[in-house]
Parts: sequence; structure tokens; C-alpha cells
Amino acid sequence: MTYTALITGAAEGIGFEVAKRLAERGYRVLLTARTLARASEPARALGVEARALDVADPLAASRISDDVDVLVNNAALYPPDRDAGGVLDAPLEEWQDLVATNFLGALWTARAFVPGMLARGYGRVVNVSSDYGSFGLGLHGPASYSVTKAALDALTKKLAEDCAHVPDVKVNAVHPGWVRTKMGGKNATRSIEDGAREVLRLATLPSDGPTGKFFHDGNEMPW
Repeated sequence: MTYTALITGAAEGIGFEVAKRLAERGYRVLLTARTLARASEPARALGVEARALDVADPLAASRISDDVDVLVNNAALYPPDRDAGGVLDAPLEEWQDLVATNFLGALWTARAFVPGMLARGYGRVVNVSSDYGSFGLGLHGPASYSVTKAALDALTKKLAEDCAHVPDVKVNAVHPGWVRTKMGGKNATRSIEDGAREVLRLATLPSDGPTGKFFHDGNEMPW
């Protein structure tokens, strides 16, 4: 059986690498970006299918008619000013944009695609989070980013609970580390391949794999 994987925010960076590696493993891959024009060239380069998916639009995922077996919620925004902006003083637009993309985007895709996974008895959901969203690690980082990634972690746990009655539907979160992407910057300590590795592991978990957990490099992390 050929599984279909959909990756959000996959025109570049970790999402592109995950799309590439899943295609190499024989998955049918739907590479998504905010617009079809943005997704088309990267998809063509990998020989996979392009789809338009602006995750901030609550209805966008429901317009994709494909059955999805593996969902990687990779799309994310980081505050444009990395050194400023607390809970009380970060701009309103920053809060709105990060909530819409980092948290609600994953909620809308889950609501669109996970019911089909449950009906078919198989699914993998990987939410690309961050150590900045971990209460156990101190919620470091800009307020809007930390809060929205913490919300994504909470969504991961609650969705895993909702899916627990179908054992082969797994829902997990991953901290890819500080990766040399457009978001991470050139001084980051990890390559894109390093950042994608754990996402790939969770996207291809065996039937006895974990669910409702948060991982980094194969190690479970505190929420």
C-alpha cells in the first residue's frame, strides 16, 4: 500500500527535506505552500505533487480532497524582531499571525485529515514544535512564539487522546533543534538534514510506536 503524506510549509527548509525523504521511501507526497505558485517549483524538483494550503485559512485544508495518511504540520512563523516583544508589548499583528499559523494551522489540518485516518485505521501526525514551547524547559524565546508552540504541544496531547481508540493512529510533536533554515539563520548549529531526521522517524513509526509524546533526536522531552 502506498501512503499519502502531506507536509505544510514545504517549499523550503525542513518541510522540503521531509518531502524529499518521504518521496524517496515511496510515499505519495503532497508538498504544500501558501500558494500553488510557491509550491509548484519545489514539487517539480522532487517529482511530487503540489497543493496550495494557507494554513491560516480555516477552510483551506478542507478544500484538499486527497486522503492523507501522514500529516506533517511544519508551517510556522517566528517574530520578525527576535529580541523584542513580550506578552504585553508584542504587536497585535504578530500575535494574530503566529496564533493563526503556529497553532490554529495545525488544528485546521487535523480536523480536515485526521477523521479519515481514524476511519481507515492508520495515520501519523507530526507537529513540528520547539523547545521554546516546553514548560519543562522554561518557555524561553519570544512570547508569541513560545506561547503558540506551547499551544501546539497541548494540541498534540489532546489529539493523541482523541485518537487513542485507533491504536495505529499516532500523534507526536518534535523539537528539530536550532536548524540552518531561513527561520534559524546561518549561525544555527544543525543542518536541515539533522532537523528533518526526527520528523521522518515519527512520520514513519511502526504500529507499536509511541503516541502523545514530544521528541528530540529520539529522546522524549518534557512538555
